[in-house]
Amino acid sequence: MLGYKGGKKKPLEQPKKQTKEMDGEDKAFRQKQKEDQKKLEELKAKAVGKGPLATGGIKKSSKK
Repeated sequence: MLGYKGGKKKPLEQPKKQTKEMDGEDKAFRQKQKEDQKKLEELKAKAVGKGPLATGGIKKSSKK
């Protein structure tokens, strides 16, 4: 038992994240992503109100 150490092991320290400066392209890209997300949420809200699209399912034959 030579390698045993009591207590909890400390997690490896992660390097601190540096604040990244955003240029005009990054800001425009983020803005576009937010707008796309809003549009997607609106479309989802509309789709929920209409109900299921395909209600056919598996059709069983009435042959005996």
